[in-house]
Amino acid sequence: MNEFSALSTAILPTDDRFAAEISGFQTFRGRRPDVVVAATGAEDVRVAVEFAARRGLAVAVQSQGHGVAAEVAGGVLISTGRMGGVRIDAERRTAWFEAGVQWGSVVQAAAEFGLAPLSGSAPHVGAVSYTLGGGLGHLARRYGYAADHVRAVEIVTADGQLRRVTAESDPELHWALCGAGGNFGVVTGMEVDLFPVPELFGGALYFDAHQVEDVLTTWQRWTRDLPGEMTSSVALVPFPDVPALPEPLRGRHVAHVRIAHAGDPAEGERLVEPLRAVGPRLIDSVRVMPYREVGTICNDPVQPMPYVTTNAMLREIDDAAIKILLDLVGPGAPQRCVVEIRHLGGALSQPAANCVGNRDAAYVLGLNSKVDDNTADAANTLQNHVMDEMRHWSTGGRCLNFLAGGSANPEDVRAAYDAPDYTHLQTLKSTYDPTNTFRLNHNIPPA
Repeated sequence: MNEFSALSTAILPTDDRFAAEISGFQTFRGRRPDVVVAATGAEDVRVAVEFAARRGLAVAVQSQGHGVAAEVAGGVLISTGRMGGVRIDAERRTAWFEAGVQWGSVVQAAAEFGLAPLSGSAPHVGAVSYTLGGGLGHLARRYGYAADHVRAVEIVTADGQLRRVTAESDPELHWALCGAGGNFGVVTGMEVDLFPVPELFGGALYFDAHQVEDVLTTWQRWTRDLPGEMTSSVALVPFPDVPALPEPLRGRHVAHVRIAHAGDPAEGERLVEPLRAVGPRLIDSVRVMPYREVGTICNDPVQPMPYVTTNAMLREIDDAAIKILLDLVGPGAPQRCVVEIRHLGGALSQPAANCVGNRDAAYVLGLNSKVDDNTADAANTLQNHVMDEMRHWSTGGRCLNFLAGGSANPEDVRAAYDAPDYTHLQTLKSTYDPTNTFRLNHNIPPA
């Protein structure tokens, strides 16, 4: 009998199911646990955490596997993808969901009542992990981070106890859970606020390569004076020439402007006009849409892929910064990657009773490169070079949601928080997880 026989849902490396269990959306390196626990409920999670803690084993958690924060070598990987319960309380305007739920399920369930969650750009991202890292979505400038609107968290802590944590029952732990990733336990369920947004004025504007500089320049000036109802971003995307893509985008390096206006559609139409005035669009899908179609704004890839990524919070972006980005990663650059700049401010800049940091930033710049073993080093070198060249505009901060793999290093994780908050998180970590059982994540070590 092996040592993992006490785990009724254990899947070992010798099991034919093991490879599928450790795979996720991010397929580049990173997962070689001793055992996978295929959790179907909170009790499976509790038993797994208790088992690991008694043996000094590290615990990792995987829902959908988008942002693998640390290499998993050994230890216990708790797979929560089977935990798919969703409940909507229309009267209280809340949603409760289990650890394996994707945002798309919450969006569709809430839409039946004319409500919307603060979901991310990709409907196939795990709702719990996204929210634990802050959560920056299409309603962000109006309502703030997803972590700003967490009612309750059900979590198994390192002592093997299943707890229900609210701001009233345990304000310090609730403060830490909303923004500190998985450092304090394995979340089994979460209750969040919903908002009366049955539809929004949103969609995408795609511009061809020769228009990219004008698009970036116009967009950054346009963002200087916008109401909180308007949330937007712009991405530079080198599309491959494949039949799966819409014909206008195939083989083109485009500027993709993402629009989400949670207010009067006529006002949204007026606000978008300066962007449309840049010139002809390859595709213009900006319209009044039901919130259940919000995933079409970014049209994020749904097929698993290997990639490396990093990000930086910016104080501002100007013509000089745009020139650097275009020289290094624009349509004419020798190396290509996806570049995205998200507009912050609005409700995101307001204080909240959680540890999400860098609320003074005006933008977040993200880089994402598809790689394999032969190209990963070059991609990381390029991304580091871009970030180094952008230091003049950077606050020095990072966005936790967009740190994964090599970028989820101790220095960048620390930079996701305001300094006093990081120190307090370390103190709380000493209380709730003194042996750092939950360290295969965006790790905050105990004080």
